[in-house]
Amino acid sequence: MSDTQRPTWCDIDLTALGNNYAAIEAHVGTAQVMPIVKADAYGHGLTQVALKLQDLNAPRLGVAYVEEGIALREGGITLPIHVLGGAVERQIPLFIEHDLTFTAPSVDKLNQINEAAEAAKTTTRVHLKIDTGMERIGIHHYNADTLFEAALRCPSVEVEGVFSHFASADHPDLGFARLQLERFLEALEFFPRHGLATPTRHIANSAAILALPEAHLDLVRPGLLLYGVTPANETSTIELHPVLSWRSEVIYFKVVEAGNPISYGSTWAPTNSTRVVTLPVGYADGYRRALSNQGQVIINNNRHNVVGRVCMDQTMIDIGNTSAFNGDQAVLIGSSGAHQITVGDLARWSDTIPYEILTAITARVPRRWHP
Repeated sequence: MSDTQRPTWCDIDLTALGNNYAAIEAHVGTAQVMPIVKADAYGHGLTQVALKLQDLNAPRLGVAYVEEGIALREGGITLPIHVLGGAVERQIPLFIEHDLTFTAPSVDKLNQINEAAEAAKTTTRVHLKIDTGMERIGIHHYNADTLFEAALRCPSVEVEGVFSHFASADHPDLGFARLQLERFLEALEFFPRHGLATPTRHIANSAAILALPEAHLDLVRPGLLLYGVTPANETSTIELHPVLSWRSEVIYFKVVEAGNPISYGSTWAPTNSTRVVTLPVGYADGYRRALSNQGQVIINNNRHNVVGRVCMDQTMIDIGNTSAFNGDQAVLIGSSGAHQITVGDLARWSDTIPYEILTAITARVPRRWHP
């Protein structure tokens, strides 16, 4: 660590990332794996993660927005990049300029893409989005034929894939997810019915990779799994390794007398005299305010409670009668000795989902990437 680096940071284990990618590949058999690197690779570093995946010969990458695709091109990524969100009309030329794969969720958008490609005297790749029950973007499954027929009338568009997205593949009851898969496969019958080759089919997110092997089809889209975290409370059938750990350092120590409240709102006070340390990390770093009086950290191989409200820049920890000195490490996510705190733990303590924990770690927390 640099002598001047901020005493709160994340370590990113790119070897663990590679192991997770290989494990997912082995699990899904003949299906391609398109790693999802949107949202700064779920907080792990967009370009650094993408370069590792490119070295591992991933066939393509998935992002949410055109800006993320452009950042990858500028960072040296030459793989196909699928922008999963719909294109705003004024940004369509950016897709073509940077050789990014479109999502076409409607006939109107498909026509706009085709017109822009014709004007640029090129052919562009498109994946058609079918809404099977998410009600977000995409043409309804019962109207999918109109989108497929429109694609046949677009000479400057190559329909590379057709896809949908599960709304509840992480729920214990998979009935609705199976209904979505059934709707998707029924919509795809258009192609053999018209004597056409079926484009690449994909619907499986991380949860479906684990729970619905029949949904793997031609391509899967792991996001959270790639980073060694399972959706909701699912138990992974794949051997995964956490990629991100988060640490801080003790910067202050004090003895707090019984009855003296700590932090904003005076929400916690010790019943007996206790030792309290301060960490230079808070909700502006993504250490959620909901962890107030709920979270735990590991210091010197002991688990200790977050006490009082998490502040914007600092958090207080009750260490009881144990010892801690300025500069001692505190593990927010990760392992120390016999103890481990996971992304899932933080999600549970703050009543949210693992996705939000990872993507909320802000840019002011330095990342250190390890090969």
